[in-house]
Amino acid sequence: MSKQLDIEVAIAAIRPGAKIMVGGFGDPGTPFALIDELLRQGQTRLTLIKNDANEPSIGVGRLIENNQVTKLITSHIGLNRVAIEKMNSGELEVEFVPQGILAERIRIAGSGIHGFLSDIGVETEISDPSDLVTVDGRQFRIETALNADVALIHSARADEIGNLTYRAAARNFNPLMAMAANYVVAETLSLEAVGNIAPDDVLTPAAFVSAVVEIDDEAAQHAMRRRNSA
Repeated sequence: MSKQLDIEVAIAAIRPGAKIMVGGFGDPGTPFALIDELLRQGQTRLTLIKNDANEPSIGVGRLIENNQVTKLITSHIGLNRVAIEKMNSGELEVEFVPQGILAERIRIAGSGIHGFLSDIGVETEISDPSDLVTVDGRQFRIETALNADVALIHSARADEIGNLTYRAAARNFNPLMAMAANYVVAETLSLEAVGNIAPDDVLTPAAFVSAVVEIDDEAAQHAMRRRNSA
């Protein structure tokens, strides 16, 4: 059964107040077309989970500037001065998570695991004593699984039922996020018939994908032109 949807329909299923994972590491793997449609539709009170905050007027930076985001769970925001200003003024709540910990919290959510132990940050101010446990005489932080209502991801190729593959470093967080959300929308540069993607090339199986949106090269390059003209 085909999962291809028009972008307007796929994004309209997202409700205000949703917790949304967004793939990407900087620009590579970021679903710019899906973000732009979310911006256009204007859902608010969103919690975003993304490795970074992109840059001003780029990607999720546009959602932040448009006051659609109330909380950001991320590894860093250093390239986005608007996000920094909003955090400092109290307009945007930011939860910082070390990059490797962020990836593992997402991975275990998709694997059905509720938490794991880490010694990262144990002896720093980020550790609340209530989050610590002692195992074999050593202290560890309890890191909980991180899931979401929605994941917006970018793929290089997809078939009509939602099998996905990625291009090089654009893979990054996308496969993990596809496993950790209830509703997964994948934008793709190439929508193909079932069977065109070899089984060994499938990096996200169709079982994890709710909707596939085909975008053209013009849409894919739109954000880069916007960056260059900023």
